[in-house]
Amino acid sequence: MAKIGNIDVGDFPLLLAPMEDVSDPPFRALCKEQGADVVYTEFISSEGLIRDAAKSTMKLDIYEKERPVGIQIFGANLESMLQSVEIVEKSNPDIIDINFGCPVKKVVSKGAGAGILKDIDLMVSLTEAMVKHTKLPVTVKTRLGWDKDSIKIMEVAERLQDVGCQALAIHGRTRVQMYKGDADWAPIAEVKNNSRIHIPIFGNGDVNSPEKAMEMRDKFGLDGAMIGRASIGYPWFFREVKHYFKTGEHLPPPTMLERLDAARRHLQMAIDWKGEKLGVFETRRHYTNYFKGIPHFKEYRMKMVTSDDAKDVFAAFDEVERDFSGYQFA
Repeated sequence: MAKIGNIDVGDFPLLLAPMEDVSDPPFRALCKEQGADVVYTEFISSEGLIRDAAKSTMKLDIYEKERPVGIQIFGANLESMLQSVEIVEKSNPDIIDINFGCPVKKVVSKGAGAGILKDIDLMVSLTEAMVKHTKLPVTVKTRLGWDKDSIKIMEVAERLQDVGCQALAIHGRTRVQMYKGDADWAPIAEVKNNSRIHIPIFGNGDVNSPEKAMEMRDKFGLDGAMIGRASIGYPWFFREVKHYFKTGEHLPPPTMLERLDAARRHLQMAIDWKGEKLGVFETRRHYTNYFKGIPHFKEYRMKMVTSDDAKDVFAAFDEVERDFSGYQFA
């Protein structure tokens, strides 16, 4: 049974990864319904929170039905990170997560995200200060290292645990790899099997099938799987993994009507939460996966992803229902 601080997250929990412009409240709600055990917010800039930047503070919105939910922040300046902890606490999350893994240049160039992998002492001192500054459990998400010649994940894990980090999610790539190549889970398993380590170690990267999730659990012995790209436009991934764990069988894919219901609800919740313009724009990336595999679908998808008007997108969903309601997904 994995625990983050005092929070019982179950046997081999499935965690929704923090993803920029993806892991917002509407999408988190859908994933939670489909079996995600823990969900994380999009990553939030500590500097943005202190400046009261609208986009950053909006990301602090969390809802009771999402719990347990973690708010993830990033930054490299101690003062800013501590101030942002105080702001985050007011949203009453269950967990505060620190992003030491984002590989994106604009984050790394400020020494934040995966940029901090070049300065492990700073990574540890920031974590320690944040742990001391809050009563909430503090967790960390990171990568194996900066590049293949500087993989120090074992040292990182031991030192973070020693200063009070309550769980560690490790993406099986280096910063230099970005999202290319295959994730390497072997070093994550070495961390888990280190007799000094007693906090949960969650694996991240390339969990894109129920079989892969089972491999992470049974072959690599990790405490849980953090799911990212496999869930985009496909919140059913969580229930499919859980069904496979229970029965060894694959659930049939969601029907067309289930997909349409999710797409409509997703769009409506997004509009309710962030307004029509942003709501329409930021749900677009999900539609490819919601309707993946349907032949001759380009014309319908183009309507969904090029219209700025919610009415037109809802009309496109209606056309799909009219023309494809009997379509069987393989």
